[in-house]
Amino acid sequence: MDRVRLAVIGIGNIGNLHLGNIEQQPKVELTAVCDIVPEKAKAAAERYGVKAYFDSDALLADKVCDAVIIGTPHYFHTTIGIAAMASGHHVLVEKPISVHKADCERLVAAHADSGIVFAAMFNQRTDPAYQKIRDLVKSGELGKLLRVNWIITNWFRTQAYYDSGGWRATWRGEGGGVLLNQCPHNLDLLQWIVGMPLQVRGFCDIGKRHTIEVEDEVTAYMVYPDGCTGLFVTSTGEAPGTNRLEIAGDQGKVVLENDQITYTRNEVRATEFLRTSQASFARPATETIDVPYDGHGGQHAAVLENFADAILQGTPLIAPAEEGIHSVELANAMLYSSLMGRPIDLPLDGAAYEVELKRLIANSTFAKETTDSGAPAEADMAASFSKS
Repeated sequence: MDRVRLAVIGIGNIGNLHLGNIEQQPKVELTAVCDIVPEKAKAAAERYGVKAYFDSDALLADKVCDAVIIGTPHYFHTTIGIAAMASGHHVLVEKPISVHKADCERLVAAHADSGIVFAAMFNQRTDPAYQKIRDLVKSGELGKLLRVNWIITNWFRTQAYYDSGGWRATWRGEGGGVLLNQCPHNLDLLQWIVGMPLQVRGFCDIGKRHTIEVEDEVTAYMVYPDGCTGLFVTSTGEAPGTNRLEIAGDQGKVVLENDQITYTRNEVRATEFLRTSQASFARPATETIDVPYDGHGGQHAAVLENFADAILQGTPLIAPAEEGIHSVELANAMLYSSLMGRPIDLPLDGAAYEVELKRLIANSTFAKETTDSGAPAEADMAASFSKS
């Protein structure tokens, strides 16, 4: 095989972005598209000269592709992903890999065949800025971690965005709000860089800035091993918003903001200096280093190429889908903590959270208004991606 035959399931905003990237990628060949809205599938099929499907099971049964990209509403990531792997297809699934931890576990368990490539679309892992910061942390350059803060409030969304699809911003259709839609990238990067916390206390505001029934503003406090603490703040209703990642260790502090990484390095570790200095108001001498990096990486296109390379030649994945459970667990824990009004220990009890989510769905009285006509729509997805 010199090219991967690929189908896209879900022809919404993100599906159309993937179709454009496939067109530019010589290692893959688009053979089919699928959407439950016939008009969307037909329009994409006509545009790219491929077969249209309106049911993913029919597409999988026809064996028209070697691999699928799943870009459907979130709950279908689990069911379609399981069906695709069971029928021998490689899978690249959009974020989040599932709505809740229990479904993540079901999806991951379905990846029983090591010959099947199962990847997640965590495109921000390709960003050199995050790679540099991860290297600083993992190398031990920052020393023992003391604190991590991420203010990521530039995921601004209008009411028109939420009204554009009947599934959006509902417990039944999406399973959550900013934590499940926009922040899987940031939560994945957070755990990729500093690991998972031991405990989370979340404060999630439901429909604070928009007419929706899920969270659109979140503040979460985290406790990590060895005493490190964290704060994660996000919103889809704040403008102009902030994107500031700050990680402090006893050797210094690294900050990413406005496309610039600044590393302020202590000449003596803070934990050592505070014990040994005889001066009441002294502090360690520092040097400030601007850490260079180039651009934002290949993003979605790079993950697509990596997925193809993994199938064709066994290249290691940028984001194995099994790792996608961590960002979902963080999102679930923040929301569950807020709903329960108490801290939540990790690992999260996925079954308990699933019960609570089903309760929210069953008790929902929210009447969703939508402007979605079912017709194909072109949206500038590039405008949605938060940069550093």
